[in-house]
Amino acid sequence: MQPAYANLIEQLRLQIDEKRIITDPTLMLAYGTDASFYRLLPQLVLQLDTLDEVIFAIKACYERQIPMTFRAAGTSLSGQAQSDSVLITLTRRWRDYKVLNDGAQIWLQPGIIGAEANTILAPFGRKIGPDPGSINSCKIGGIVANNASGMCCGTSQNSYRTIAGMTVVLADGTLLNTLDLNSITAFKKTHAAMIDELMLLVSECQANSVLADKIRHKYRLKNTTGYSLNALVDFDDPIDVLQHLFIGSEGTLGFIADVTYNTVVNHAFKASGLFVFTDIEQTCLAVSQLSKTRVAAVELMDNRSLASVAEKPGMPAFIAQLGADGNTEAAALLIELHAENEQDLLLQAEGMQQIINAFSPIEQVDFSRDATICEQLWGIRKELFPAVGAVRESGTTVIIEDVAFPIAQLAPAVRDLQQLFVQFDYHEAIIFGHALAGNLHFVFTQSFDTQAEIERYSAFMDAVAQLVAVEYQGSLKAEHGTGRNMAPFIELEWGYAGYQLMLAIKAVFDPHGVLNPGVIINADKQSHIKNLKAMPVADELIDKCVECGFCEPVCPSRNLSLTPRQRNTVFREISRLRRSNEDPQRLAAMEKTYRYYGLDTCAATGLCAERCPVGINTGDLVRKLRQNHTDAAKKIASWTGEHFGVVSASAKLGLTIASKMHTVLGTNRMRKLTQKAYQLSGHKIPQWTPHMPLPAAKINTPAIHGITKERVVYFPSCAARNMGGEVNALDKRSLTEVTISLLEKAGYEVILPDDLNNQCCGMPYVSKGFPETAQLKAQQLEQALWQASRQGQYPVLMDTSPCASTSKQSLRNDLTIYEPFKFVADFVLPRLTITPQQAPVMLHITCTSRRQGLASVIEQVTRVCAKDVIIPDDITCCGFAGDKGFTKSELNASALAPLKAQVPQGCHEGYSNSRTCEIGLSEHSGIEYRSILYLVDKVSH
Repeated sequence: MQPAYANLIEQLRLQIDEKRIITDPTLMLAYGTDASFYRLLPQLVLQLDTLDEVIFAIKACYERQIPMTFRAAGTSLSGQAQSDSVLITLTRRWRDYKVLNDGAQIWLQPGIIGAEANTILAPFGRKIGPDPGSINSCKIGGIVANNASGMCCGTSQNSYRTIAGMTVVLADGTLLNTLDLNSITAFKKTHAAMIDELMLLVSECQANSVLADKIRHKYRLKNTTGYSLNALVDFDDPIDVLQHLFIGSEGTLGFIADVTYNTVVNHAFKASGLFVFTDIEQTCLAVSQLSKTRVAAVELMDNRSLASVAEKPGMPAFIAQLGADGNTEAAALLIELHAENEQDLLLQAEGMQQIINAFSPIEQVDFSRDATICEQLWGIRKELFPAVGAVRESGTTVIIEDVAFPIAQLAPAVRDLQQLFVQFDYHEAIIFGHALAGNLHFVFTQSFDTQAEIERYSAFMDAVAQLVAVEYQGSLKAEHGTGRNMAPFIELEWGYAGYQLMLAIKAVFDPHGVLNPGVIINADKQSHIKNLKAMPVADELIDKCVECGFCEPVCPSRNLSLTPRQRNTVFREISRLRRSNEDPQRLAAMEKTYRYYGLDTCAATGLCAERCPVGINTGDLVRKLRQNHTDAAKKIASWTGEHFGVVSASAKLGLTIASKMHTVLGTNRMRKLTQKAYQLSGHKIPQWTPHMPLPAAKINTPAIHGITKERVVYFPSCAARNMGGEVNALDKRSLTEVTISLLEKAGYEVILPDDLNNQCCGMPYVSKGFPETAQLKAQQLEQALWQASRQGQYPVLMDTSPCASTSKQSLRNDLTIYEPFKFVADFVLPRLTITPQQAPVMLHITCTSRRQGLASVIEQVTRVCAKDVIIPDDITCCGFAGDKGFTKSELNASALAPLKAQVPQGCHEGYSNSRTCEIGLSEHSGIEYRSILYLVDKVSH
């Protein structure tokens, strides 16, 4: 390590926890990854908790003139979140918010995800203006710093237009709150020279009528190329100028510590329709007319875009028929309307249809308010990027570029872009975009593994820049930010005067060039083809990963170790090093780090696949890598599978012993003793908690009284058979007792499978990487359930969601398997009278339930049983992961860190549908969690 960085670390340790000062090379590779196609390796990664820590770190870097880069979610596409020096990231503590003026404004810290802000505002009928396509993953800090927009926001509702105020930290560590008069007054005193320099730029810009007119003219389109020069012509107050320059500055002028938005209306009445026209000319003529109306969104899709999704499930049949007919000219518009009431929406739809009819659509899906139809229509648009990503060759990356043309010239611009695709052999490239703003995205695949490929890309980008910026006077970046990708082309678009003005802005705020150097302002005209990210082949399970980061918000280990994106990144490099054998020492170090950060702390829930645009389940990779067992381990696993009843009895015996020890030792000594045993055993002996279950009571086989009642097969999970309630349980009955009681109350005769104690769905073996034993147990269970259900005649209830999920995947389709919530909704609630309780309850929706699409059913069932139901924010998976919560309890603790603070006063019970998850939920909430079947049994008769 260079002496300057060693000295910096020594200084940082005075105020920042050493655990959040990252110097491990493997972790720096992982944490340094973003969604762009560039790769820089940080010298140091900081994970900062508070504003004081940020100011301290910025000052320490500034004093040493060490470059620094700020990172929010890392979903940006142009390389603006990359650093080869100090990368500053934020912990989960940057997620505070305040709704102001009945939702007319909202104050947000930079760590809030965009979609979360809209969820907070939903009860007020409001939302934030920007609506980027990555809104479910990108964070407020990045949305503001990139001036990200989206499908509906255009140029009127982006951050530049809707910002009310912000708090920023300048390069020297000075804090400025633009909504605080005292802060402003102090800033004007301490930074009078900076303000004078800034206002001189304003005066010079406004006095230069040619430049001022050009600025106004260019911002009629979306434009994020370079700095927000419109701030110099739109405002005369220095604080207004400053805060609007920060928007779209990509961390090159300072750190954005919070923002206050003026929110916009979130219309309750919406309708969508899809319209196909003969060619791009007719399509763009329709856009020109639609742009004169108050239509909310118009998404253009060229012929290749339509062809790329033609075979996807749920697509209108006419899309595939276009290809079958050899149609290579048709293009489509996906249109969305917003209104304040139903009558206004109907009038809008009629008016839009008249405009559309004038351009003779050849196919269409009429405007509809039906949520399912609208979701299917927007699914077409959302499938476009994955469609290209999924068919690309392994080792290539997917590039999505982002430009804007004058609307009147949209059709010839599309034709010219398509011609460039042909000229440079990008035959898979597609064009789509936000047509109302003239904003087009084009997606293509690219390899950077040879010089010839790099030169092809470079020549293509030169041609694109000439076409967009010169021939059409458009925007080289409309909403994705300049980054490193377009930095060499800023002067081409803005001209000498415009670029010199940007250089002057940078000099005012960052005279030493320490803030995100190389981004926006970059003297190297080849910077866009340097530091390109390699995408080496690693495993077919993850080779399609584009490292977009969409998976990260739902990963339970995201604040502990690695996210799916980061696991894939590191494994790619490990695979490359194994093949090349170029650095055995580095490979060994990476494999050692990856064992804990990549494998041991992965919950393997598969939630990442739900968010991934190309459907990658990194959990599958982790389970595959866990299969690398010794022969001895495989024999042990096989033996436990063959003697599962003995294993179950041993587990129950262990719970009995633990209970008796707790009685003798007391809680504090028991916890200390088991923590010591856990450490000495190499994390193999489970840690005890006060919420550790007692051994379950013996299951009494229900009596079969005759043939008059309907029957249900009940398969108690391993956990339910062995684990009873906790010591201080509100209801002392075991889950099996409650389940049988509820089923009989609902009028069912209950059938238990034969040889119950030896049965297992196989999930524990799958998660630990023993697929052969898992398959054996699944086959045994299938045979038992097939017999008990009379060859699938009776439904099968499994009391634990993960078991039900695993069984649905591995057992025969003609067995109808239910987890508790869905079974209650379909088979129990219709037969019973429910009196919902007044007392509030917490609700946890397990990851397996989310993956099965049961979240809404789970919420509905719980709200039938309780009048006040709280679903905590920022928790998608508890991280207990079967039995991992016993041996890697830090994963469970990290995933549930936000839980306890969200339990309201007077709430003493929580519900879910997984016994092991409920142990961790109880431990980290301070209340008892148990199966939903307890609540249904309690409130029903």
